[in-house]
Amino acid sequence: MTSLDRPVAEDPYGKLPPVPSFTLTSPDITDGSRLPAVYAVDGGNQSPALAWSGFPAGTRSFLVNCFDPDAPTPSGYWHWTVVDVPGTVTSLDHGAGGHGGAHLPRGAFHVRSDGGDDGYEGAGPPRGDRAHRYVFAVHALDVDELGVGPTTSPAAVAFTARGHTLARATLTATYSR
Repeated sequence: MTSLDRPVAEDPYGKLPPVPSFTLTSPDITDGSRLPAVYAVDGGNQSPALAWSGFPAGTRSFLVNCFDPDAPTPSGYWHWTVVDVPGTVTSLDHGAGGHGGAHLPRGAFHVRSDGGDDGYEGAGPPRGDRAHRYVFAVHALDVDELGVGPTTSPAAVAFTARGHTLARATLTATYSR
């Protein structure tokens, strides 16, 4: 079986307890469309601007991440995780995922991507593989701080957030090279 013959992974959030959704938009990417190269590792490696609205009134913070469920691993690939975004913040600017977190809202921080980057790691599927999905998600949480640190793995952050998620918004783009 080649990488092109692999079955497409299901919705990465489909096995979690269902939660309400809200709206996630971006002036940089369109749901269901190809991710522009500026958001890929061999392009500009910039994070897209994201904005969200319609989340529950009890939201105290947000978790923002980008996940590739089609990566050729048993567990997918985490490209970006931003923790403890204050509940009063409703957007991240283009490039907010820069290394070190200097462009993140006060109190928010990155955990390392699966590739070890301290910030946004752009799309980078294996050359010649089918198009991969990049699921950008914003999770509305019921806590001010999630209780994890910068050395926590993205999977552990997602596991910790599961019990605090009030609602979730997603936007999915694809990329191949």
